[in-house]
Amino acid sequence: MNFDAATHKCVIVVDKELGLGHAANAVSVIGVSMGRSVENLVGPDMRSQDNVNYPGVIYTPLPILLSSKEKLREILVKTLEEDEIHNIPFSALAQSCRTYQEYEERMSAADSSSIELVAIGLVGSKKRSPS
Repeated sequence: MNFDAATHKCVIVVDKELGLGHAANAVSVIGVSMGRSVENLVGPDMRSQDNVNYPGVIYTPLPILLSSKEKLREILVKTLEEDEIHNIPFSALAQSCRTYQEYEERMSAADSSSIELVAIGLVGSKKRSPS
């Protein structure tokens, strides 16, 4: 996906039952993944007058919303059917792994219907909504 702030929006929806640390972790991981997988989402680095580098930031507001686990699952299922909405699901399975290798092994052995979501990032047209 190639992001255009004039026509696209993004949001991260988090399980309202998560503790603050787990919620912050979920949002940060989705943010990193979103920046990696969506072209033109992050602007160029900036320099202050005294030549300190400040990394580029997202071109648009990024609301963080709270929802139930059930609604997160509904959003994922609906967005999987939508070509125009890029989804970035994040699971309790991922949060429980100590290494990427463990994550890879456990994820490849799991069926998606049994994976508990803790958050989901969405990027798509301002005219579309996965409500």
